[in-house]
Formats: sequence, structure tokens, C-alpha cells
Amino acid sequence: MNKGIVTRIKTIIEHYDISVSAFAESIGVQRSSISHLLNGRNKPSLDFVLKLTDAYPDVDLYWLLQGRGEFPSDESKEVEGSPASILENKMEKTETSREEPANSISRPIKEKDEPDKIVFFYPDGTFTTFKSKND
Repeated sequence: MNKGIVTRIKTIIEHYDISVSAFAESIGVQRSSISHLLNGRNKPSLDFVLKLTDAYPDVDLYWLLQGRGEFPSDESKEVEGSPASILENKMEKTETSREEPANSISRPIKEKDEPDKIVFFYPDGTFTTFKSKND
């Protein structure tokens, strides 16, 4: 499995035409971690896989782990581009169609529920976090 997943990680990097450093930064891991993975020294951790699929929503988990399916997925072929543009497009679709995002966690909303934290992500990769007054 390790050689296959390494090949698929390389495919993702080539697809977005980014450097290994930019890829590492986009998923929030050290560049050395990516280097060790690509050279076969280490195997990818669950945390790494989850960070990768969170940062690149068009990467199908089954394709990444087992090679089943295709990359990019059929849905993402319409939206090719940077992870920020993919996320922006998904948010536009969600706002207009009122569909739940595929990776969201739903729970019943109680009458007095208030958010703990709100995070705004900007196209340049920065973000702003707002916490509730109770914290």
C-alpha cells in the first residue's frame, strides 16, 4: 500500500502544479514529513491522510488509500484550481442550494445553542478566529 499511496500523493502534487514545500504548507505538515513519505522512509499517518483530504476536498479517501476510483473526482473536474478556489466554489454551491457539505457533522440545534468559535478563511491562506464571550 505504501508505494501506491506515495504515487498518488505525487499525482496530487503534480495535478496542482505546486512544490512539495507548498503542498506541505497547504496541509499543515513539515516539509521533511512529505520528503520522508515520498522517499519511502515513513508511512503516512491517519492524521496526515485526514489533513490531506481536508485541504484537498476533491481527493477521494478510497482513491488515496486504495487506488479505487479516480482523481480528480467527477465532481471536482468542474472546479479545478487551488484548494482555496475549490473551497470557495463549494461554499457558493452550499449557500445557493442549501445542501449539507459532504464532510460536515450535523447535530440537532437546541434552542439556546450558540457557536463556540467562528473561523473565516481568506483566499491568501490566512484566517481569523472569533470565540464566544463565554471563553
